[in-house]
Amino acid sequence: MDASNPLNTPPLTMANRFRGFLPVVVDVETGGFDCGKHALLEIAAVTLRFDEAGQLRPHDSAHAHVVPAEGMEIDPKSLEVTGIQLDHPFRLAKPERDALEHVFALVREEVRTQNCQRAILVGHNAHFDLGFVNAAVARSKHKRNPFHPFSVFDTVTLAGVALGQTVLARAVQAVGVEWDSKAAHSALYDAERTADVFCTLVNRWGPPRLDQAQTR
Repeated sequence: MDASNPLNTPPLTMANRFRGFLPVVVDVETGGFDCGKHALLEIAAVTLRFDEAGQLRPHDSAHAHVVPAEGMEIDPKSLEVTGIQLDHPFRLAKPERDALEHVFALVREEVRTQNCQRAILVGHNAHFDLGFVNAAVARSKHKRNPFHPFSVFDTVTLAGVALGQTVLARAVQAVGVEWDSKAAHSALYDAERTADVFCTLVNRWGPPRLDQAQTR
């Protein structure tokens, strides 16, 4: 028997903490609210890992600006909010399928590395992000989407219960992280701050009794 582990509980891993799923934080910037008609303009993903102390931390990231898919609409009001300049010479946008693959490749690699079955999207209003991801996957006929098709971890719900806050900026500040309003509405920045909220709340909750959870 290991004296440091008298109950002989399994070590904490991403796979056993989240029942075989790999949480990956995703944020999208779009041309409107309707994933069926509005364009995907930007996508970012942040992977997570446990450190040596068993604390969940952001690990790596990938992001891409996206060329609006043919036939998709862009509401000018959405560009006012995000500040995206579609014709900016340094935007370096990728076609939709290439942008998805750029992000998905990182996620698939991490799923393999962490011995998980598949990724699960973490987002602030997560079904909004997942809707746009799934719509882009369908349009581009991408065959290697690593994310669960409908299950998510939503930080709006988690932050509302744990912090009494549902707005991302306020939730970020409530966990003790500075919020830069000038950087907001960048997919990568919002994904990174959402990751801060998710990791903080997971760490506050603590690990489950893995020896019991695996028998259920």
